[in-house]
Amino acid sequence: MKFSYKTKGVCCAQMDIDIEDNKINELIITGGCPGNSQGMSRIVQGMDIDEVIKRLEGIPCRNKGTSCPDQLATALKLYKEEAAK
Repeated sequence: MKFSYKTKGVCCAQMDIDIEDNKINELIITGGCPGNSQGMSRIVQGMDIDEVIKRLEGIPCRNKGTSCPDQLATALKLYKEEAAK
């Protein structure tokens, strides 16, 4: 299933996530730091979404109160909520 999330409070603007069997097939991040975006996308590929949430939730970036990794965790939690409906 493909899921899109417009980020809040970070440099990247959007995350497009392809999820199958509770695992991330692909993560495309629009905007933000290219190195961070590519690195994060490669690291989480094939990972269980619950593990990604556990590892990335709450990571801050400067004084923003969130970060791109934290926003990915937020997106995945929202995906789980919507998938449960």
